[in-house]
Amino acid sequence: MADKEATVYIVDVGLSMGQKHNGRTQSDLDWAMEYVWDKITSTVATERKTATLGVIGLRTSGTANELGEEGSFEHISVFQEISQILLPDLKSLQQKINLSDTDEGDAISAVVVAIQMIAKYTKKLKYRRKIVLVTDARGSLDADGILEITKKIKQDAMELLIVGVDFDDPEYGFKEEDKDSEKTSNEGTLKALAEDCDGLFGTLAQAIEELGIPRLKTTRPVQTYKGQLTLGDPMQYDTALCIDVERYPRTTIRKPPSASQFVQRSDLSNGHASTQSSATVRGEGDGGESSAAMLNPNGLTSVRNARTYQIIDEEAPGGKRDVDRDDLAKGYEYGRTAVHISETDENVTKLETQAALEIIGFVPWSNYERYMNMSVSCVIIAQKSNDKAIMALSSVIHALFELESYGIARLVPKTDRPPVLVLLAPSIDLDYECLLDVQLPFAEDVRTYKFPPLDRVLTVSGKVLKEHRNLPTDVLSTAMGDYVDRMDLSTFGKDDEGNPTEYMPMEETFSPVLHRVNQAIRWRAVHPNEPVPPPYEVLMKFSKPPEELQAKAKRYLEKLVAAAEVKKVPPKLQGRKRNRDQVKPLSGLNVDELLGREKKAKISRENPIPEFKRMLDISEDPNAIQDAAKQMSNIIEAQIKDSFGDSAYGQAIEELSVLREELTELEEPCIYNDFMKALKGKLLAGELGGERREMWWEIRKNRLGLIEKGESAGKSPSSSVTEEEAKQFLSSK
Repeated sequence: MADKEATVYIVDVGLSMGQKHNGRTQSDLDWAMEYVWDKITSTVATERKTATLGVIGLRTSGTANELGEEGSFEHISVFQEISQILLPDLKSLQQKINLSDTDEGDAISAVVVAIQMIAKYTKKLKYRRKIVLVTDARGSLDADGILEITKKIKQDAMELLIVGVDFDDPEYGFKEEDKDSEKTSNEGTLKALAEDCDGLFGTLAQAIEELGIPRLKTTRPVQTYKGQLTLGDPMQYDTALCIDVERYPRTTIRKPPSASQFVQRSDLSNGHASTQSSATVRGEGDGGESSAAMLNPNGLTSVRNARTYQIIDEEAPGGKRDVDRDDLAKGYEYGRTAVHISETDENVTKLETQAALEIIGFVPWSNYERYMNMSVSCVIIAQKSNDKAIMALSSVIHALFELESYGIARLVPKTDRPPVLVLLAPSIDLDYECLLDVQLPFAEDVRTYKFPPLDRVLTVSGKVLKEHRNLPTDVLSTAMGDYVDRMDLSTFGKDDEGNPTEYMPMEETFSPVLHRVNQAIRWRAVHPNEPVPPPYEVLMKFSKPPEELQAKAKRYLEKLVAAAEVKKVPPKLQGRKRNRDQVKPLSGLNVDELLGREKKAKISRENPIPEFKRMLDISEDPNAIQDAAKQMSNIIEAQIKDSFGDSAYGQAIEELSVLREELTELEEPCIYNDFMKALKGKLLAGELGGERREMWWEIRKNRLGLIEKGESAGKSPSSSVTEEEAKQFLSSK
């Protein structure tokens, strides 16, 4: 569980914040709010009830704080009490944070109000307390009592962060020219306050620049296994090794937030409150539509999903009948039938296991291939505060390291969970020692494929060729090697001392998708009608090679292009027949005329698919499409009729698939649909050599039904068949 947080933002809205300085096109207040909104929306996005914050306005037109009766606390207003902030609160803050008509108000007093708010809310409980002051320091400051303020901040372990508009910062390299004496004095006072409180003091330009650097989410470790690491059976042998260990995730994939489905709430809801998202609703109320509209100002409501189950019943209206889920039974596919296993007997399919981590063997480092990793990595450490276990696990880790070996273990994370095999690798660092584990494949998980060798060509006769058009020449290999060496990123970067270092260290390489989505969500929450700004530069930094590196490698790239004889592929030219693409050779010669090929008018049963495709390609008469489809249809029916059992069904399915694909591409779905309707009737009526319902089952399994209307793959805009009609055609028997 994350730590509880209480943060108060003090935003200067004085009249001077409406000015524009240093060539900026936006006012100082709008510029400062970029930083404040980013921080607040980041907190809102966590959806944590323990991440609370409040907002105070400095130099406001009025006064609204608990200490306002005292003169030094005038023109300070509490815009938001400390609480969990939700989207409706953001909308309310946007309306409150506006430029005031006065420069009266003391920033030091605003810090006192923030201290009082945090102390009242957190009491003596364990909280991370933080105050963020954003100001231009152009108003008056009252430094009386600053020592007591510093003492209180340190006593309550508060963190003070002061961010100033155009504050001088030598470390960042910014100094404002022609700064008036009052602003200079105020900056010095605020800087001394921050340093005395062990806080942070900086200029707003640096703070906004660092907004583009993603903030990594800190997660607390969650145990995936807690038990004993054993070597041998402790139930049978006293010499078996047993170590109390704990297992935690080491790496895992962090995914961007997923979108949920919402719908505009209808005003014709008859007074019923709409269902709200858990991210926007703070509690159940009895305010009906008014309370729902207040909590969800966009008028959106989450979508409820309902699932119904139907079975075929010829006596029911429409041929289907709704059934309850409880009336359904589970079944497993076995061939073309379903095998029913009742819930009472389903335990026979489960393997009874006990939680355990058992070492079953060892392998040398050289015998393990990295491609066998099947999961993210986890870390195994000894049980905390168990000195005996720490010493024992350390011995195992050092033994594996010294012998250059890995351990193979059987892991059952929890009782009745399926067992997995894991690889145990030793990891020794200055600060800690541990075992790293990754899941290993079983025999059924391995897929073995054979590919031709890359360094030679084997002919049909078994002859080995070292020189071939598909093999790189020595010149090409040398050119490629030189180009790769010039594009090396491992030493292209520079460290603080100017020495070569890695250009893309992992700690500086962030997920563009993850942080771009988060950036868009935060921006849209505050600016619902403005376009989303471009991605931060840090996210796009590694999206393309460095220009300096490309310039150095350009000469070697040109040599590589020349050695590889790279040529531009000519664009595809549209033929005359139904927009089918015809690729014309570079020579411009007619290959068919050179080879003396004849235009066949008849498709043979021995080689139907190539001849059917060729007939469609070479024919210039649109009527030939229908003739070719007719011949192909007759061949398919003849093969089904002459098939001994299901021996020819596979070939018929392949031919049917090609017929469907070609006619879809030629925008002639009606020819295929008419044939399929006739074929279905003949199959079910037994007109193609007897009982052929098995062939109809194959057609349904391969989804070779009617071509429906649509623009996506497998559909045609020229078809008149709807999606429901296509489903009905396949589902009916």
